[in-house]
Amino acid sequence: MIRIENLSKSYDGFQAVKGLSLHVSRGELFAFLGPNGAGKTTTIKMIAGILKPTEGKVFIDSHDISVEPEKAKSALGYIPDAPFLYQKLTGREFLKFVAGLYNMDGEDCDHRIEELLDLFELTDWGGELIESYSHGMKQKLVMSSAIVHKPKVIVVDEPMVGLDPKSARLVKEAFKKMCAAGITIFMSTHTMEVAQEMADRICIINEGGIIALGTMEELRQEAVSGDDRLETIFLKLTGGEEMKEIIRVLQI
Repeated sequence: MIRIENLSKSYDGFQAVKGLSLHVSRGELFAFLGPNGAGKTTTIKMIAGILKPTEGKVFIDSHDISVEPEKAKSALGYIPDAPFLYQKLTGREFLKFVAGLYNMDGEDCDHRIEELLDLFELTDWGGELIESYSHGMKQKLVMSSAIVHKPKVIVVDEPMVGLDPKSARLVKEAFKKMCAAGITIFMSTHTMEVAQEMADRICIINEGGIIALGTMEELRQEAVSGDDRLETIFLKLTGGEEMKEIIRVLQI
């Protein structure tokens, strides 16, 4: 559902992303990890069609996003880490507005909006202005807006930020149900526990390039780690010599 071929992005001579190639299958929850400045957000924005690659191609549901942007984006739901919301709209009005961008209207559209408000426990707040929402409620509203058109692929950057434990569990369960229904989720996060718990496969990038890719067991083998924690594996693979020495001394 997502295919990336030799994807690169440069800024004034600095190469933020270096020749990434990936394939994410239908119904897969794929975790995309890396330290700050590794190139995660740049990659995500190229996948979403917000940034134009310096080199390479992105295919969403077999559509080249640079050649068929409307078809590619109609199959895509994007949840950024810092979303913009129209504060003077109600939650229901905002979802109606986003649905209109995808030419959705009528009773089916209204039913879909109510379905999402119920799914994310926002029904009682659907008629309230967004400016009155908590951060977690706004995050759930953004997620609702990203899937209102029933996309085949969801790209999400830090989905759990600002969510209380109950809301985080709700989002996890929603993601699992979506993947079971054949929806592909490409998720970037700094929360190692979330990635370890949910992801079918994990990709770790550093300095713009892939340094590890596979299941948890495959990453353990690559990191030569007997530790079950993804956090330890991540630090061993990305921490450089100084971090490796700290880990050795502490016997992590």
